[in-house]
Parts: sequence; C-alpha cells; structure tokens
Amino acid sequence: MKKIFIIGTGAQGSIIARRLDEEPNVSEVICADYNLKTAQRLEQTLKKAKAVKADANHIEEIMKAAKGAELIVNALPPEFNPNIMEAALRGEMNYQDLASGPASDVGFVDAVKRQLALDEKFKKAGLSALINAGSAPGLTNLLARNSADKLDSCDRIEIMIYDGVWTNKFIPFWWSPETAFGDMANNPIIFENGEYKSVKPFNNPVMVDFRGLGSRRMVDHEHEEPITFGIYFRGLKYAGLKYGGPALELAESFYKIGLLGKKPIEISGTKVVPLDLVLKLTPSAPSSPDEIKVALAEGMALEEGATVVRVEGLKDGRKVRFNNYIKAPGLTEAFRKHGMSHESFLTGQSAFLFTKLFIRDKVHIKGVFPPEVLDAEIRSFYLQEASKLNITVDEIVETRLF
Repeated sequence: MKKIFIIGTGAQGSIIARRLDEEPNVSEVICADYNLKTAQRLEQTLKKAKAVKADANHIEEIMKAAKGAELIVNALPPEFNPNIMEAALRGEMNYQDLASGPASDVGFVDAVKRQLALDEKFKKAGLSALINAGSAPGLTNLLARNSADKLDSCDRIEIMIYDGVWTNKFIPFWWSPETAFGDMANNPIIFENGEYKSVKPFNNPVMVDFRGLGSRRMVDHEHEEPITFGIYFRGLKYAGLKYGGPALELAESFYKIGLLGKKPIEISGTKVVPLDLVLKLTPSAPSSPDEIKVALAEGMALEEGATVVRVEGLKDGRKVRFNNYIKAPGLTEAFRKHGMSHESFLTGQSAFLFTKLFIRDKVHIKGVFPPEVLDAEIRSFYLQEASKLNITVDEIVETRLF
C-alpha cells in the first residue's frame, strides 16, 4: 500500500487526488496546500485524503508534511519546482510535476535544464523524478516518442493546439489569466538545426488544416516540449509548438497595442502597468462546478478544438508523417459527465495517469527525465488506461507511394 503526497490542491491537484482515492493499492493521499481550507474540502469528500498545510517556500515544511510518502506530486506553479525537488531528495521520495516553466528567475530553457541538472543526485539516491507530466507537456511527449520509434530517422516534431472554447459569458481563459497572458507575451522557443532559438511572440502565423475543423490560424507558442525534444530525440532538425483560438487572438491584439507590457506608462499623471490593468479587468477562470454552471447557462458561442502531435521523418527511404489527434471531452461534456472544465479534465486526468505509473510500479528509470524517455511497454499501458478515462488518440499515417 502506497502513500502519495500532493502539494497544490487546485484544479489539477484535486483531480489527481480524486483518482488516487479510487486506487486499491493507495493507502493515503496527503493533500497539502498553503490554503488549508482548499485541502480540507478534499479531505471531507474523499475516503483516503488527509489535509495538511504546507508552504512550498520552505523545504523543511514540505518534508514534514510529506513524511512517509513514496511520491511527491507537484501540482503547484513551476516557481516552486526547485524547492519541492530538493524536498523529495532529502526525504528520499520520488517526484512528479506537470511543467518546468515559466519561472520568473530564469529563462524557459534554463528552467528545464535546471531540473535536468539534478539527474545525478536523483540517480545516486535511487529515486525517479518525472517532469512535465501532464497533458501538454506530458501526453504529447509520449505520442511524439511513439511515432518517432516507428521511423528510421525523425526530422521534425510539431505540436498544434487549437482551443476554440468560447462561452457567451466572457471567459477568455479556462486556466489562470496571469499564466495565460504571460505565456503568450513571452518569446517562444523553437529547436532548429541543433540550436534553441528565441522568436518573437505570435511568430510565424500559419493556417493549419485540422481534420473535421478545416483551416485554423496558429502561431508559435512558449512550451517545454521543443526543449526536451531537442535533448532526447537524436538527429531531430526541428521541434516547435503552435497555439491558436479566440483567446490567442485576443491576447495578440492586446500585445500589439501594448496592453501586455510590464513597464509603467503615465496616464493623466498616474503611472500604470498595462498588464496589471488587463489582469485586474480579466475575469478569472471558473474554478467550482457552480461557476462553470453559471457560465454554461448563458450558452456557447463556439465549442471546437484539436490537439495534434505531428512527427515527420523517413521510413525505408520514404517520407512519412504521423498525425496523432488527441480526443477528449469538450467543456459541455466534461461538465455534464464529470463536473469540471475541459481544461481540468484533460490535464488533471493525464497527470493522474503518470502518477498511476508510479503506484503500479511501472517506473524503473532513476534520475530526472521527461515522458519521452519512458519505454514502449509503459507508453502502451498509459494509453490503454487513458482510453478508459475517455482520452483517446487517432493515429493517421501519411506517406507517398512513389
């Protein structure tokens, strides 16, 4: 029987906890948060949950709260990754998180490499640290490796996420607006010809033809996958992630007129930071079932989306392209069946499945690594379990006969 420690009991952490509560070989789920009340709400609704208060700014406090656990699941913002990883090392616990960046103290590439730099320490301790283990990054990494392994050589990997969920009630983002606007205003990183390149926000707009949707406008977007792909996919020539949808178009317009700026500007004798003003006026993402219900009550203006992991290379001398379409419930279905948003459903469930690899003793690699390092047998187990949670993948193979 295993004891699991989850730090951060917001949208994703709470979903992971609920799923772990159903696992027969889990004895206790320690739910930790700086706001004890959010953790206590889980304790009151789950059989195996124990609520504790923990401030992720203090390593000793994390260790004390997690005492006796075999695995720390970090569901907090990436700012806290260094402290929580250090607590895992000192407390001799395995580790999992959902993202490496963005972080305020280092650039995006350095945020990823800072975690990977702890590889030898985790190996010497006989521990496993699985980073970037959610949906994107996470599930996307698994699919990229699955396709690359079928090729003789892998030249190009591109992830494309189109989010066309738009309620009549104005809710631009179904996750933190601060994180969303910050991500979109940052310089995306692409991997090209052996180098990481920083490009301008909203770089390289292209029309991408999605199966069942038609063409949608997509731009380069900051994400972890191109960084780890550049390290773990030998011979890769290009890796990037593109994002599109109404929320991105809104953010791009704000960016072009300077509303995502972080430097104060003077207005009628008063200094104002444009981004602070935007964040003050932007509604938060609905976090409770009641709030989602209110949003849905006004109806949907648009509900469409697509996530594709595209891998290109050579097989037997021919060019081959794999298009992996991830399918999961949209907002209406996710709320009707599970009482949560589509964003929380896909990310939280995907993260839980990585946690499940630990509790089912599937993870034998020691050190620090992203999901694309996991072997074919583990990836197959993951995808089979995902299908049971209504997360499926359609693989479409394109090749030219002559």
